[in-house]
Amino acid sequence: MGTQFQNAFSDNALKQLIILVLLASAVGAAEEDRLVSLVTAVFSAPFILFAMLGGWLADRNSKQRVMVGVKVAEMGIMAFAALALALPGLPLKLCAIFLMGCHSAIFAPSKYGILPEILPHEKLSWGNGILELLTFLGVILGTVAAGIFSDVFKGREWIAGPILVAIAFGGWILSHWITHVPAADPTCPVRINPVTDLWRQLRVMKQDRDLWRACWGNTGFYFISALVMMNVVVFGKSVLNLTGFQNSMMNVALALGIGVGSVVAGYASRGHIEYRLVPIGALGLALSTVPMGMEGVTADTFRICMATLGFSAGLFIVPVVSVIQHRPSPESKGAVQGTVSSLSFIGIMAAAGVQWIARETFHITSGQVFWVCGVSAIICGSYAAISRGRFIKAE
Repeated sequence: MGTQFQNAFSDNALKQLIILVLLASAVGAAEEDRLVSLVTAVFSAPFILFAMLGGWLADRNSKQRVMVGVKVAEMGIMAFAALALALPGLPLKLCAIFLMGCHSAIFAPSKYGILPEILPHEKLSWGNGILELLTFLGVILGTVAAGIFSDVFKGREWIAGPILVAIAFGGWILSHWITHVPAADPTCPVRINPVTDLWRQLRVMKQDRDLWRACWGNTGFYFISALVMMNVVVFGKSVLNLTGFQNSMMNVALALGIGVGSVVAGYASRGHIEYRLVPIGALGLALSTVPMGMEGVTADTFRICMATLGFSAGLFIVPVVSVIQHRPSPESKGAVQGTVSSLSFIGIMAAAGVQWIARETFHITSGQVFWVCGVSAIICGSYAAISRGRFIKAE
């Protein structure tokens, strides 16, 4: 839990800081949209390329050992990020984002795959609720830290680099205290081709209706989340006229809502996986976006909508993640998590494309993009409600 908290903090602190640095030099809304979409796409690409590799590592080795190794790499990546922030130009900054994405792509399958190995089935939803809470607390503080770094170290943002190196060192120490688990499948064959292995794993997962549906529900969730978070940065700067710190605080409301909603979902499940929360959460997501797209919305109203949006997202995602962890066989949990990570970030890449196309081609306002998110949530929730005649219980 502590290692994941640190990981979420560092991911979001670095990504948001680089976005704010780039937005400060952007000229016009079109360039702002392009830069936000570009950073999101660059961060997402490693999940598509290397998540299956991360799943293979998680199955073939102890998931605890994988996480320790990833934390070592993170310290080097943050040192490089300091150099990228110190030097002018876009390529080095994008490279730092890409490397952080690689780190997180390898980390994710072990992070999620280890929970069902150290928790009994009846505690899985509860554990996921707590994990999501701490994840989004990390998102909150990382996003706030980026806003503070941007304002305090204006023109000297590289100073944030050594701070993030020290925080990564703390994560490395914490990772040594994670419960050591044996390798799930030490003889697992090498899986390094992201296309063929993804296709093979999808064919296997399709045989389990619950797992298949949860996989695509998770992808839809990440599409909606990414589209909201990208658009909030642009909307906050161009419409609400927020500073970097104030803009970050909008994402804090979203992340805090997700954390609280995740804990509520975990406790509401009471020893089983309560799939009925998925359509309820989707409806809440859709309703929350309605005021956000209205002309003249105030910052306070928008902040409340972000919190309710996050709360609904927490209700939506906890049962979905629990299904993904519970259904696979022990020796394939890492592979399934790698597949899910790849699809999640295909969803995020799609969100980056939709953000750009909606603004540039169809000239949709940044406020109306939130309505696109609401419609997408209704589609996901309807799919879950219509295609399922019963509800999952962990046995």
